[in-house]
Amino acid sequence: MQLSDTAALIVIDVQQGFDDPAWGPRDTPDAEANIGRLVAAWTDASRPVVLVRHDSRSPGSPLAPGTPGNALKAVVADAPHDLFVTKHVNSAFYGDPDLDAWLRDRGIDELVVCGIQTNMCVETTARMAGNLGYRVVLPIDATHTFDLEGPGGLRLSAAELSRATAVNLAGGGFAEVVTTSDLLP
Repeated sequence: MQLSDTAALIVIDVQQGFDDPAWGPRDTPDAEANIGRLVAAWTDASRPVVLVRHDSRSPGSPLAPGTPGNALKAVVADAPHDLFVTKHVNSAFYGDPDLDAWLRDRGIDELVVCGIQTNMCVETTARMAGNLGYRVVLPIDATHTFDLEGPGGLRLSAAELSRATAVNLAGGGFAEVVTTSDLLP
């Protein structure tokens, strides 16, 4: 897959708090390894890398600032990066500093989005990026999520939620959904 030399890698919420068993069953056991491969490839190519961290304001959250779970996982903790964004909501475009302004100031119009959770912060960021006019590529195997229960006891597995995200993003015209191997030689 062809990407511009300035295509930015946006790494969403790869935080230790997502290892808490309270989240339940997850999918994509190789997600972190694939994220690491992407970060290494972007670093080697001198392409921009943006790390995003969720600073939860929910009481008792494993992602709350000041807790061990707020820290980035080892795979990205020491990764060279061009921008570090903190946020309190799903979209990295509502964080600090302003991601959209930073990208536009540098003429970046292509984004590769990966991280945790597939159907939450990753999908929300990808949808918003698509709405803002960016070309968005999402390597689905460099994301993961957890089983989730909705209204009336309706429950979807992590794998079902990831498939739904792929359909939502590709079918809705928000992003191209690929695999990590599609992006890396």
